[in-house]
Amino acid sequence: MLKHPTLEKLQALKFTGMAAALTDQMTTPDIDELGFEERLGLLVDREMTERENRRLASRLRRARLRHNAALEDIDYQNPRGLDKTLIQSLAACRWVQEHLNILITGPTGVGKTWLACALAQKACREGYTVQYVRLSRLLRELMIAKGDGRYPKLLANLAKVDVLILDDWGLVKPNAENRRDLLEVLEDRHGLRSTIVTSQLPVEDWHAVIGDPTLADAILDRLVHNAYKINLRGESLRKQKTKLTRDTDSE
Repeated sequence: MLKHPTLEKLQALKFTGMAAALTDQMTTPDIDELGFEERLGLLVDREMTERENRRLASRLRRARLRHNAALEDIDYQNPRGLDKTLIQSLAACRWVQEHLNILITGPTGVGKTWLACALAQKACREGYTVQYVRLSRLLRELMIAKGDGRYPKLLANLAKVDVLILDDWGLVKPNAENRRDLLEVLEDRHGLRSTIVTSQLPVEDWHAVIGDPTLADAILDRLVHNAYKINLRGESLRKQKTKLTRDTDSE
């Protein structure tokens, strides 16, 4: 007689997981064979699972990852220079705990951004916050933010994110203002948060691309020396997929 009012109260309290578990118990044969503590434990477990699922969905939504990628889906058969032992080590997310960076380089189409998103997705699953952004777009946004007064808030938000992905590093040569902004972002995060960078350029070319030698030294000092480096190689995966599609269509 008390079951339906209890369900209503659970819903009112937003204990949706417990409400769903109680509904299941109401339709489960022989549920009365379980003791009170066992049945209560099932309700609490369901509530905790649903709340964690909602938190994960929220973290992934805020991350705005470019690819729906997962480390479990990596194809190690494709010869791209991926070190399986290293990737499995990174999957534990100790690099996030230790505030280390990851630099992923290689030619276009080899899966740099996909791998960055897979690493970030695993960080989300471990409870960390993530944000993906193309570097050129971020630099434009920082310039605009100075004009409308959002600059301090934007820097503060970037500083708080556990894992920041800067995609397509080095595609556009930064100007003096860009260099200063980039240094501000990395200075706020150095030793406190983790950053993933993807680039078509090898790391040894980054100093020249940044331009100003003094600022380049400062930027790279905060990014490179405490980073894992992953250099992908091989043919573009997009080209391989295009070729496979054409071969299939020709049959």
